[in-house]
Amino acid sequence: MATTESSGSGDVSRSMELLWGTGERATRGPKPGLTLDRIVTAAVELADAEGLAAVSMRRLSTELGAGTMSLYRHVPGRAELVNLMLDRVQGESVAPAADASASPGWRKTVETAARDELALYQAHPWLLSVNQSRPVLGPGAVGGMETVLAGIKDMGLSDPELISVIIMVSGYVSGVARTQVHAVEVQRATGISDDEFWQAQEPFLAAVMTSGRYPVMATLSADAFGPDFDHFEFGLQRLLDGLEVLVARRTGGG
Repeated sequence: MATTESSGSGDVSRSMELLWGTGERATRGPKPGLTLDRIVTAAVELADAEGLAAVSMRRLSTELGAGTMSLYRHVPGRAELVNLMLDRVQGESVAPAADASASPGWRKTVETAARDELALYQAHPWLLSVNQSRPVLGPGAVGGMETVLAGIKDMGLSDPELISVIIMVSGYVSGVARTQVHAVEVQRATGISDDEFWQAQEPFLAAVMTSGRYPVMATLSADAFGPDFDHFEFGLQRLLDGLEVLVARRTGGG
């Protein structure tokens, strides 16, 4: 999935106003049935179903049964709408930040955050097509950051290092998510299942493996590339094990 969008595009100040301020500007006349919340909800649903490229102001007006110009009374344009969509989905799994006495500990916090982020990409694959190097920090994004930071403060790391932990784990999760989403997309696009795909290669690979040219690969067990091994959990636990060593060193435990 190629990156086709960038967060932080459009009028950033207006996006922040919609996220943090009063949101919708007052208009004369009776209260309209169309609201910013309805627009963002419909946009997310459309992106989930058909991809982010399907989201346009004209298409949304059709989905909502409203005139295209009426959407512009609530949100300046598509770029700002994407900013609102990102923050909406990022806030889906945000729970109130736990107080220090109730914290499950940094390792459990990071595990939960990683699994929640993977689930987010699975529910909203279009997130992977957005370049989020310049995030617009609304309530969803800031709330999520607050929750994670509250749970990992006990690591004994500096503030930049705590942020680096979040970046590192998020990078790992997005990489796994991209592979998973691509696997689903290619099956849908080609109509060929994974089993059918590998079965087509099997006769050729079997001959290659008996040639003696690839002795290490030839010794791999039959389940080496099987679908039953949870690569995500294996990698996540190794990341956490590495952080455990660092935390022990910083806190005098090792």
